[in-house]
Amino acid sequence: MNAPAAILSLSVALPPHTLSQREAVAVARELLSAGFPSFDRLAQVFVTAGIRRRYLAKPVDWYRTPHDWPARNQAFLEVAVDLFEEAATRALDEASLDAAAVDTIVTVSSTGIATPTLEAHAMRRMGFRENVVRVPIFGLGCAGGVSGLALAAKLARASPGSTVLLVVVELCSLAFRTTELSKADIVSTALFGDGAAASVLRSGSEGFAYVAGSAERTWSDTLDIMGWRIDPDGLGVIFNRAIPDFVHRHLRGAMDAMLAEQNLTPRDIDRFICHPGGTKVIEAIEQAFSLAAGTLHEEREVLADYGNMSAPTALFVLDRVRRTGLPPLSVITALGPGFTASTVTLRSAS
Repeated sequence: MNAPAAILSLSVALPPHTLSQREAVAVARELLSAGFPSFDRLAQVFVTAGIRRRYLAKPVDWYRTPHDWPARNQAFLEVAVDLFEEAATRALDEASLDAAAVDTIVTVSSTGIATPTLEAHAMRRMGFRENVVRVPIFGLGCAGGVSGLALAAKLARASPGSTVLLVVVELCSLAFRTTELSKADIVSTALFGDGAAASVLRSGSEGFAYVAGSAERTWSDTLDIMGWRIDPDGLGVIFNRAIPDFVHRHLRGAMDAMLAEQNLTPRDIDRFICHPGGTKVIEAIEQAFSLAAGTLHEEREVLADYGNMSAPTALFVLDRVRRTGLPPLSVITALGPGFTASTVTLRSAS
């Protein structure tokens, strides 16, 4: 049997522009209140979101001007490739490797269209080999970081000794719009930010953790809970207010079933490392797993410092947890369009 995939490194990267939540609500009111008469009633979400600041792909003034889909996607390409390179370089440096050592690249992103995909754009800049295997993943939304980690681990384990680079980049802010507004657009403006994460995995090597298993659950008839719609202005958010209630009612049963496939139960898990989709989602996860209120402290801190960055966010939480001391057995989990729960079980190397 092949050795488990080791996580050799984990890095995060952020675009250069910051926005405090106080500034965010002021800019949103300036740009959205005229076209959305109920803005002031919904503006409380900026207060309850639990966010202090977030990082943006573009300066604030860029968002004051309307942009069509080609302009938004061009901005995605320009910023996402830079973030890809920054996150990947940091992950490779931590693993004491250079880009030529990478055998497979798993790239996760759902906030822009790149064909050729981001790793191809970064190929010459970083020095990847011409025979590197490229595995781009689109459409997993907030679950993409965890699903990408699971797939990277499977690829590493399938080819012992090969080096797999996972890079996750999301630029949610580029979907900000001032026309065709819905309640979901207001909520997403209060919640989402931009960021990237990267990790190097290899089977048969030593790392800070080993991937012991992974699992997913997708619920039928839930296509309207989360995702994108395609408009002339670009990507429009689908973000159902029922998400926290759905998590509270369904996540525990799904987790029981996913862990049972690995001969585990929730009682065996020392720490659930969760994607912080929002304050209410964090509270719903704590209730679903019968955790004391406030248990998911690192999740709240990541949400406060960066907002919900979609797919990279769970990896930001994992990075914080591992720096304070990863427990013997943990499960990193995220929820995304589908509606899907994705999990990776980790055994600490220490």
